[in-house]
Amino acid sequence: MAAYSLSPRPGTSAPPSTLPMPSPPAARDAEMSLVNLAARQRMLSQRMVLQTVLAAGGSDLHLKAARGTLALFTASQARLVDTPRHFNAPDADRIRKVYGQPGGVGTVIDAFAQQVATALDLTERHSPRVEEVLARLVETTDGVLEALNTATTVFDQVGKAQSETLMKELAGIVESIQTVAREAKVVSFNAQVMAARAGQHGREFAVVANVLSGITHEIDGLSLQAVSLAGRTRNAA
Repeated sequence: MAAYSLSPRPGTSAPPSTLPMPSPPAARDAEMSLVNLAARQRMLSQRMVLQTVLAAGGSDLHLKAARGTLALFTASQARLVDTPRHFNAPDADRIRKVYGQPGGVGTVIDAFAQQVATALDLTERHSPRVEEVLARLVETTDGVLEALNTATTVFDQVGKAQSETLMKELAGIVESIQTVAREAKVVSFNAQVMAARAGQHGREFAVVANVLSGITHEIDGLSLQAVSLAGRTRNAA
């Protein structure tokens, strides 16, 4: 087992400007996509390990920073675990299997967060067990990263599947709009013919027919914009 020197060296306390800054408040998580949120957990996990090691070396500033990072990590994890209830059954089952199966991602991540919390508590109490707990924490880093990578992958897959479904729905809506537009053009053309036959009595009817014709042209333009947007969104996914 690796040994760690926990005694602070004189004059080596890091100034506040050099400390790893905590991520934005958990409330901002709502602005992040799930795949980005899952990917951020990897960065937070490594930050926690570093901050915990420095805190064990006697840095109160890093102890406070580590607790803040742990709180953010835990809050983000709770949101990720809660996401299945917002998805359709197949996507929800996929996420539950990744997080919920015995020895799965959820178990590994929860154990890691508990290890960090224990190490920080022991550090704050200046317990002689800190070195042992810290060594075990560092040894779990690779396994935690692998679990977090698995979580990121499943959210990426779910996101792409939802994007594909949305694009198909959008394509169906655009096709329906175009069908209505074609039918409206036929009605407009027939109305213009009837108005012409009616002569002076059909002038007002002709105005309505011309307005309807203009509307169908606008619908065509909007349909083309929707198709273009759908294509750009699919390529960016």
